[in-house]
Amino acid sequence: MSIILKQAVTGPAAWTGRDIQNDTSWIEQLNAQAIQSLDDALAALKTKGLSYPNFTREDFPIGALNDLLSELAEVLENGRGFSLWRGLPVHRYSEEDLKSVYYGIGLHLGRPVCQNPRGDLLGEVAAVGNPHDKRTRVYETNLYLPYHSDPSDVVGLLCVRQAKQGGVSSLVSVARIYNEILEKYPQYLGLYYRMFYFEHLCEPQPSLSPIFSYHKGKLSCRYLRQYLELGCDIKGVPLSSVEIEALDCFDRIMHSSEIRVDMLMEPGDLQFANNYAVLHSRTEFEDHEDAAQRRRMLRLWLKMPNARELAPEFPGRNGFPAP
Repeated sequence: MSIILKQAVTGPAAWTGRDIQNDTSWIEQLNAQAIQSLDDALAALKTKGLSYPNFTREDFPIGALNDLLSELAEVLENGRGFSLWRGLPVHRYSEEDLKSVYYGIGLHLGRPVCQNPRGDLLGEVAAVGNPHDKRTRVYETNLYLPYHSDPSDVVGLLCVRQAKQGGVSSLVSVARIYNEILEKYPQYLGLYYRMFYFEHLCEPQPSLSPIFSYHKGKLSCRYLRQYLELGCDIKGVPLSSVEIEALDCFDRIMHSSEIRVDMLMEPGDLQFANNYAVLHSRTEFEDHEDAAQRRRMLRLWLKMPNARELAPEFPGRNGFPAP
Protein backbone atom coordinates (compact mmCIF):
# COMPACT_ATOMS: atom_id res chain seq x y z
CA MET A 1 0.00 0.00 0.00
CA SER A 2 1.23 3.50 -0.79
CA ILE A 3 1.96 6.00 1.95
CA ILE A 4 -1.10 7.75 3.38
CA LEU A 5 -0.59 11.47 2.86
CA LYS A 6 -1.34 13.30 6.11
CA GLN A 7 -0.52 16.85 5.03
CA ALA A 8 -2.64 19.14 2.90
CA VAL A 9 -1.76 19.28 -0.79
CA THR A 10 -0.40 22.68 -1.77
CA GLY A 11 0.36 24.28 -5.10
CA PRO A 12 -1.68 24.95 -8.25
CA ALA A 13 -3.35 21.49 -8.29
CA ALA A 14 -5.25 22.33 -5.07
CA TRP A 15 -7.48 24.92 -6.72
CA THR A 16 -10.99 25.87 -5.69
CA GLY A 17 -13.62 26.75 -8.27
CA ARG A 18 -14.72 29.73 -6.22
CA ASP A 19 -11.23 31.19 -6.56
CA ILE A 20 -10.70 30.61 -10.28
CA GLN A 21 -14.21 30.88 -11.76
CA ASN A 22 -13.53 34.51 -12.73
CA ASP A 23 -9.84 33.92 -13.48
CA THR A 24 -8.96 33.54 -17.16
CA SER A 25 -5.46 32.10 -16.72
CA TRP A 26 -6.78 28.60 -17.43
CA ILE A 27 -8.25 29.71 -20.78
CA GLU A 28 -6.00 29.83 -23.86
CA GLN A 29 -7.41 31.80 -26.79
CA LEU A 30 -6.01 30.37 -30.01
CA ASN A 31 -4.65 33.24 -32.10
CA ALA A 32 -4.38 33.55 -35.87
CA GLN A 33 -0.83 32.18 -35.87
CA ALA A 34 -1.90 29.04 -34.00
CA ILE A 35 -4.82 28.46 -36.38
CA GLN A 36 -2.52 28.97 -39.37
CA SER A 37 -0.11 26.37 -37.96
CA LEU A 38 -2.95 23.85 -37.85
CA ASP A 39 -4.14 24.76 -41.34
CA ASP A 40 -0.59 24.38 -42.69
CA ALA A 41 -0.27 20.99 -40.99
CA LEU A 42 -3.58 19.90 -42.49
CA ALA A 43 -2.45 21.03 -45.95
CA ALA A 44 0.78 19.05 -45.55
CA LEU A 45 -1.23 16.01 -44.53
CA LYS A 46 -3.50 16.27 -47.56
CA THR A 47 -0.50 16.66 -49.86
CA LYS A 48 0.53 13.18 -48.72
CA GLY A 49 -2.97 11.86 -49.30
CA LEU A 50 -3.42 11.05 -45.59
CA SER A 51 -6.27 11.58 -43.14
CA TYR A 52 -7.52 10.48 -39.70
CA PRO A 53 -6.52 8.08 -38.25
CA ASN A 54 -3.87 6.86 -40.67
CA PHE A 55 -1.00 9.23 -40.02
CA THR A 56 1.75 9.98 -37.51
CA ARG A 57 2.80 13.17 -35.75
CA GLU A 58 5.59 13.60 -38.30
CA ASP A 59 2.93 13.76 -41.03
CA PHE A 60 1.25 16.67 -39.21
CA PRO A 61 3.94 19.33 -38.54
CA ILE A 62 2.49 22.07 -36.34
CA GLY A 63 5.51 24.37 -36.03
CA ALA A 64 5.28 27.01 -33.29
CA LEU A 65 2.21 25.34 -31.79
CA ASN A 66 4.57 22.73 -30.33
CA ASP A 67 5.63 25.21 -27.64
CA LEU A 68 2.00 25.77 -26.60
CA LEU A 69 1.42 22.01 -26.38
CA SER A 70 4.58 21.56 -24.29
CA GLU A 71 3.26 24.21 -21.89
CA LEU A 72 -0.11 22.45 -21.82
CA ALA A 73 1.50 19.10 -20.96
CA GLU A 74 3.31 20.77 -18.04
CA VAL A 75 0.10 22.40 -16.76
CA LEU A 76 -1.77 19.09 -16.94
CA GLU A 77 0.84 17.10 -15.03
CA ASN A 78 2.43 19.64 -12.69
CA GLY A 79 0.02 22.58 -12.66
CA ARG A 80 -3.72 22.91 -12.07
CA GLY A 81 -4.40 19.74 -14.08
CA PHE A 82 -6.74 21.21 -16.70
CA SER A 83 -6.97 23.85 -19.41
CA LEU A 84 -9.47 25.18 -21.93
CA TRP A 85 -8.47 26.21 -25.43
CA ARG A 86 -10.88 28.45 -27.31
CA GLY A 87 -11.26 29.44 -30.94
CA LEU A 88 -10.73 26.37 -33.10
CA PRO A 89 -12.80 27.23 -36.22
CA VAL A 90 -14.73 23.96 -36.32
CA HIS A 91 -17.26 25.39 -38.79
CA ARG A 92 -14.53 25.81 -41.44
CA TYR A 93 -13.54 22.16 -41.55
CA SER A 94 -15.15 19.20 -43.22
CA GLU A 95 -15.90 16.20 -41.00
CA GLU A 96 -12.75 14.40 -42.15
CA ASP A 97 -10.55 17.50 -41.79
CA LEU A 98 -11.85 18.28 -38.31
CA LYS A 99 -11.02 14.78 -37.09
CA SER A 100 -7.57 15.01 -38.68
CA VAL A 101 -6.83 18.35 -37.00
CA TYR A 102 -8.02 17.19 -33.58
CA TYR A 103 -6.22 13.87 -33.85
CA GLY A 104 -3.08 15.70 -35.01
CA ILE A 105 -3.18 17.88 -31.89
CA GLY A 106 -3.52 14.72 -29.80
CA LEU A 107 -0.50 13.11 -31.49
CA HIS A 108 1.68 16.08 -30.54
CA LEU A 109 0.42 16.12 -26.95
CA GLY A 110 0.52 12.38 -26.23
CA ARG A 111 -0.48 9.05 -27.75
CA PRO A 112 -4.19 8.54 -28.49
CA VAL A 113 -5.55 5.23 -27.14
CA CYS A 114 -8.62 3.17 -28.04
CA GLN A 115 -11.95 4.12 -26.44
CA ASN A 116 -13.96 0.99 -27.21
CA PRO A 117 -13.48 -2.59 -28.41
CA ARG A 118 -13.78 -1.38 -32.02
CA GLY A 119 -10.55 0.57 -31.61
CA ASP A 120 -11.99 4.08 -32.12
CA LEU A 121 -9.38 6.73 -31.29
CA LEU A 122 -11.90 9.58 -31.29
CA GLY A 123 -15.02 9.08 -29.20
CA GLU A 124 -18.38 10.50 -30.29
CA VAL A 125 -20.00 12.12 -27.26
CA ALA A 126 -23.61 12.65 -28.28
CA ALA A 127 -27.09 11.50 -27.29
CA VAL A 128 -27.19 8.53 -29.65
CA GLY A 129 -27.94 5.71 -27.18
CA ASN A 130 -31.05 4.43 -25.41
CA PRO A 131 -30.95 5.80 -21.83
CA HIS A 132 -33.17 2.90 -20.68
CA ASP A 133 -30.69 0.25 -21.89
CA LYS A 134 -28.20 -0.69 -19.15
CA ARG A 135 -25.58 -1.41 -21.81
CA THR A 136 -25.68 2.22 -23.00
CA ARG A 137 -22.77 4.27 -21.69
CA VAL A 138 -23.96 7.46 -19.99
CA TYR A 139 -21.96 9.78 -22.27
CA GLU A 140 -24.10 8.46 -25.15
CA THR A 141 -27.26 9.91 -23.56
CA ASN A 142 -28.47 13.36 -22.49
CA LEU A 143 -28.59 12.33 -18.81
CA TYR A 144 -26.53 13.77 -15.97
CA LEU A 145 -22.99 12.38 -16.12
CA PRO A 146 -21.62 11.85 -12.59
CA TYR A 147 -18.15 13.01 -11.60
CA HIS A 148 -15.56 10.47 -12.64
CA SER A 149 -12.12 9.86 -14.06
CA ASP A 150 -11.57 8.17 -17.44
CA PRO A 151 -9.16 5.25 -18.02
CA SER A 152 -6.35 7.32 -19.54
CA ASP A 153 -3.70 9.79 -18.40
CA VAL A 154 -5.49 12.75 -20.01
CA VAL A 155 -8.93 13.28 -21.53
CA GLY A 156 -9.56 15.86 -24.24
CA LEU A 157 -13.00 17.10 -25.27
CA LEU A 158 -13.72 19.17 -28.38
CA CYS A 159 -17.08 20.94 -28.67
CA VAL A 160 -18.48 20.75 -32.20
CA ARG A 161 -22.07 21.77 -31.39
CA GLN A 162 -23.86 22.88 -28.22
CA ALA A 163 -27.12 21.47 -26.91
CA LYS A 164 -30.31 23.48 -27.11
CA GLN A 165 -30.12 23.88 -23.33
CA GLY A 166 -27.88 22.54 -20.57
CA GLY A 167 -24.86 20.26 -20.88
CA VAL A 168 -22.63 22.32 -18.57
CA SER A 169 -19.21 20.77 -17.99
CA SER A 170 -17.89 20.73 -14.41
CA LEU A 171 -14.42 19.99 -13.06
CA VAL A 172 -13.27 19.48 -9.49
CA SER A 173 -9.76 19.27 -8.05
CA VAL A 174 -8.80 15.92 -6.50
CA ALA A 175 -6.36 17.75 -4.22
CA ARG A 176 -9.12 20.06 -2.96
CA ILE A 177 -11.39 17.11 -2.17
CA TYR A 178 -8.50 15.48 -0.32
CA ASN A 179 -7.71 18.60 1.69
CA GLU A 180 -11.36 18.93 2.75
CA ILE A 181 -11.44 15.30 3.91
CA LEU A 182 -8.14 15.71 5.74
CA GLU A 183 -9.36 18.83 7.55
CA LYS A 184 -12.96 17.87 8.36
CA TYR A 185 -13.26 14.07 8.14
CA PRO A 186 -9.81 12.58 8.88
CA GLN A 187 -11.43 9.47 10.39
CA TYR A 188 -12.25 8.28 6.87
CA LEU A 189 -8.88 8.98 5.28
CA GLY A 190 -7.44 5.47 5.51
CA LEU A 191 -10.54 3.95 3.93
CA TYR A 192 -9.86 5.66 0.59
CA TYR A 193 -6.50 3.87 0.42
CA ARG A 194 -8.16 0.46 0.75
CA MET A 195 -8.43 -1.77 -2.29
CA PHE A 196 -11.88 -1.72 -3.90
CA TYR A 197 -13.19 -3.68 -6.86
CA PHE A 198 -13.82 -1.34 -9.79
CA GLU A 199 -15.75 -2.40 -12.86
CA HIS A 200 -13.80 -1.19 -15.89
CA LEU A 201 -15.28 -1.34 -19.35
CA CYS A 202 -11.81 -1.97 -20.78
CA GLU A 203 -11.25 -5.08 -18.61
CA PRO A 204 -13.10 -8.42 -18.62
CA GLN A 205 -13.54 -8.51 -14.83
CA PRO A 206 -13.53 -5.93 -12.01
CA SER A 207 -10.05 -5.26 -10.67
CA LEU A 208 -8.65 -3.89 -7.43
CA SER A 209 -7.61 -0.29 -6.93
CA PRO A 210 -7.69 2.28 -4.14
CA ILE A 211 -9.53 5.57 -4.57
CA PHE A 212 -6.52 7.65 -3.48
CA SER A 213 -2.87 6.85 -4.04
CA TYR A 214 0.15 8.91 -2.99
CA HIS A 215 3.36 7.91 -4.75
CA LYS A 216 6.62 9.78 -5.30
CA GLY A 217 5.14 13.12 -4.30
CA LYS A 218 1.99 12.90 -6.44
CA LEU A 219 -1.59 12.39 -5.23
CA SER A 220 -3.74 10.43 -7.68
CA CYS A 221 -7.40 9.46 -7.67
CA ARG A 222 -9.63 6.94 -9.41
CA TYR A 223 -13.35 7.44 -8.93
CA LEU A 224 -16.75 6.66 -10.35
CA ARG A 225 -18.98 5.48 -7.56
CA GLN A 226 -21.35 3.52 -9.78
CA TYR A 227 -18.49 1.44 -11.20
CA LEU A 228 -17.05 0.89 -7.73
CA GLU A 229 -20.40 -0.34 -6.42
CA LEU A 230 -20.94 -2.46 -9.52
CA GLY A 231 -17.49 -4.02 -9.21
CA CYS A 232 -18.13 -4.96 -5.59
CA ASP A 233 -21.52 -6.45 -6.54
CA ILE A 234 -20.04 -8.53 -9.35
CA LYS A 235 -17.28 -9.88 -7.09
CA GLY A 236 -19.70 -10.52 -4.23
CA VAL A 237 -17.87 -8.22 -1.82
CA PRO A 238 -20.49 -5.85 -0.33
CA LEU A 239 -19.42 -2.46 0.95
CA SER A 240 -19.42 -2.09 4.72
CA SER A 241 -21.48 0.60 6.44
CA VAL A 242 -18.37 2.66 7.23
CA GLU A 243 -17.18 2.41 3.61
CA ILE A 244 -20.58 3.69 2.45
CA GLU A 245 -20.26 6.56 4.95
CA ALA A 246 -16.82 7.39 3.51
CA LEU A 247 -18.14 7.37 -0.06
CA ASP A 248 -21.09 9.57 0.96
CA CYS A 249 -18.62 11.99 2.53
CA PHE A 250 -16.53 12.02 -0.65
CA ASP A 251 -19.63 12.74 -2.73
CA ARG A 252 -20.82 15.61 -0.51
CA ILE A 253 -17.49 17.38 -0.83
CA MET A 254 -17.19 16.63 -4.53
CA HIS A 255 -20.60 18.17 -5.27
CA SER A 256 -19.97 21.37 -3.31
CA SER A 257 -20.71 24.37 -5.49
CA GLU A 258 -17.76 26.23 -3.94
CA ILE A 259 -15.03 23.87 -5.11
CA ARG A 260 -16.08 23.05 -8.67
CA VAL A 261 -15.55 25.12 -11.80
CA ASP A 262 -18.34 25.14 -14.41
CA MET A 263 -18.04 25.91 -18.08
CA LEU A 264 -20.57 25.81 -20.90
CA MET A 265 -18.33 24.78 -23.76
CA GLU A 266 -18.85 26.58 -27.04
CA PRO A 267 -18.16 25.28 -30.56
CA GLY A 268 -14.40 25.34 -31.04
CA ASP A 269 -13.56 24.88 -27.34
CA LEU A 270 -11.06 22.16 -26.38
CA GLN A 271 -10.98 21.02 -22.76
CA PHE A 272 -8.06 18.96 -21.46
CA ALA A 273 -7.91 17.36 -18.00
CA ASN A 274 -5.54 15.06 -16.10
CA ASN A 275 -7.57 12.02 -15.03
CA TYR A 276 -5.51 11.51 -11.86
CA ALA A 277 -5.77 15.13 -10.67
CA VAL A 278 -9.23 16.24 -11.84
CA LEU A 279 -12.70 14.66 -11.85
CA HIS A 280 -15.17 15.75 -14.53
CA SER A 281 -18.93 15.80 -14.89
CA ARG A 282 -21.69 17.14 -17.13
CA THR A 283 -25.24 18.30 -16.41
CA GLU A 284 -28.20 16.84 -18.29
CA PHE A 285 -29.25 18.65 -21.44
CA GLU A 286 -32.11 19.20 -23.84
CA ASP A 287 -31.20 18.62 -27.46
CA HIS A 288 -32.45 20.04 -30.74
CA GLU A 289 -35.08 18.18 -32.75
CA ASP A 290 -32.96 18.45 -35.89
CA ALA A 291 -30.27 15.74 -35.74
CA ALA A 292 -27.86 17.99 -37.65
CA GLN A 293 -28.00 20.58 -34.84
CA ARG A 294 -27.73 18.25 -31.83
CA ARG A 295 -25.00 18.48 -29.23
CA ARG A 296 -21.79 16.82 -30.35
CA MET A 297 -18.39 16.47 -28.73
CA LEU A 298 -15.29 14.59 -29.86
CA ARG A 299 -13.22 12.92 -27.14
CA LEU A 300 -9.56 11.97 -26.99
CA TRP A 301 -7.96 9.63 -24.46
CA LEU A 302 -4.22 10.22 -24.27
CA LYS A 303 -1.29 8.33 -22.81
CA MET A 304 1.15 11.09 -21.87
CA PRO A 305 4.95 11.02 -22.20
CA ASN A 306 5.31 13.08 -18.99
CA ALA A 307 2.71 11.15 -16.96
CA ARG A 308 3.44 10.50 -13.29
CA GLU A 309 4.76 7.18 -12.09
CA LEU A 310 1.90 5.31 -10.43
CA ALA A 311 2.07 3.04 -7.39
CA PRO A 312 2.01 -0.74 -8.09
CA GLU A 313 -1.42 -1.07 -6.46
CA PHE A 314 -2.76 1.83 -8.56
CA PRO A 315 -2.23 0.56 -12.10
CA GLY A 316 -2.53 2.92 -15.02
CA ARG A 317 -5.25 2.22 -17.55
CA ASN A 318 -4.96 3.68 -20.98
CA GLY A 319 -8.02 2.71 -22.93
CA PHE A 320 -9.08 -0.58 -24.48
CA PRO A 321 -6.62 -3.04 -26.03
CA ALA A 322 -6.23 -2.44 -29.76
CA PRO A 323 -8.45 -4.85 -31.70
